[in-house]
Amino acid sequence: MLIIRFSRVGKRNHAQYRIVLTEKTSPVKGKFVELLGSYDPHQKQAVLKEDRIKYWLGNGVQCSDSVFNLFVAKELIKGEKRKVRVPEKEVKEEVVEEGKAVAEKPEEAKEAVVAEEKITEDAKKDEVVVEEKTENSETPVAEKVEEKKEVAVEEKK
Repeated sequence: MLIIRFSRVGKRNHAQYRIVLTEKTSPVKGKFVELLGSYDPHQKQAVLKEDRIKYWLGNGVQCSDSVFNLFVAKELIKGEKRKVRVPEKEVKEEVVEEGKAVAEKPEEAKEAVVAEEKITEDAKKDEVVVEEKTENSETPVAEKVEEKKEVAVEEKK
């Protein structure tokens, strides 16, 4: 199956793209069937072979989402822009709870919240146990509770 997509060229930190017709399974920087244009995202400048693009689109060739959006912006194709998918490696979602960032991924945030709840439950259990044992001991209650919390936190790490 053929697809029209970007093929990155250009220097580091200054990307430029070729718009190529290629096999869908071929590597992005690999061989291509036909060169259909180029795009410079820094200057927002595109050079397109409109007649060849329309020919291939007429023959049922698909476009990548980014190329489709470029064609819509240049009024080569009519329609609405597509939502471009970002690879998961580049996505860094921060879940904010109580004014501070908990984790980069939502799964990690859930795990952090569950771990925090377990620590507070363990601390409550320790407080009850300390209160029962302190009636006969000489050490104050507050000191023993802090010692138990430190031990519980060290065990969790």
